[in-house]
Amino acid sequence: MTTLINEIIKFRNERDWEQFHNSKDLAVALSVEASELLELFLWKENEDFNIDKLKEELADVLMYALLLANKHDLDIHEIILDKIRKNAEKYPVDKSRGNATKYNEL
Repeated sequence: MTTLINEIIKFRNERDWEQFHNSKDLAVALSVEASELLELFLWKENEDFNIDKLKEELADVLMYALLLANKHDLDIHEIILDKIRKNAEKYPVDKSRGNATKYNEL
């Protein structure tokens, strides 16, 4: 993961874009890219999308998420595992297996 983040940072720094990468703008860019990802599915069947466009938009979302985490020295591995642990408490297997109900309604 470190090598990947380093490649993203190298790309950004070669273009002198770090000046634009404050927390707010990274979060906004992440949201915009997530919306572009959603647009691939608009007015289509569930699995009817262009896989190449999916790769591009998903890469954009992931890059902005990684840049935001890196900006705040967050360990991606650690924060994801922490979130999985929290979700495991909110969604115990015996109540949530095969069920899409929100945790507060289980």
